Amino acid sequence: MSGRTPWIVAGTAAIVLAAVLLSARPAAGGTHPDPRPGITAERVLTGAAVPRTPGAAEAYAAARAAAATLDGVYCHCDCSKHAGHRSLLTCFESEHGAHCDICMGEAMLASQLASRGTSLREIRAAIDARFGT
Repeated sequence: MSGRTPWIVAGTAAIVLAAVLLSARPAAGGTHPDPRPGITAERVLTGAAVPRTPGAAEAYAAARAAAATLDGVYCHCDCSKHAGHRSLLTCFESEHGAHCDICMGEAMLASQLASRGTSLREIRAAIDARFGT
């Protein structure tokens, strides 16, 4: 074993660690917002206010069920850039979420994972893996 081998192993480990840590960030370049303490679903559209598009009723119900989780998730449709949205939760405080497959898909996945007790960090990673570009 040469004197350089430990340095090569350490360097490789550092690169792998950096890749793992960076993969926890949204792939589209956005950042996950910190969820606000005490946030509720009170502003999420309900009933007749939800547009009648395929999947919308289920997605809005998911947003209501997991509002605190969605408030800590970046939306990969990049609505934070083009519509000023703070988080995925914001998509469901208007009709926006009903017209966007990314928003609806992220909300459904986040709600399902949250209902199983999955951590916010793991939910973010799953959403980034499926919806990030």
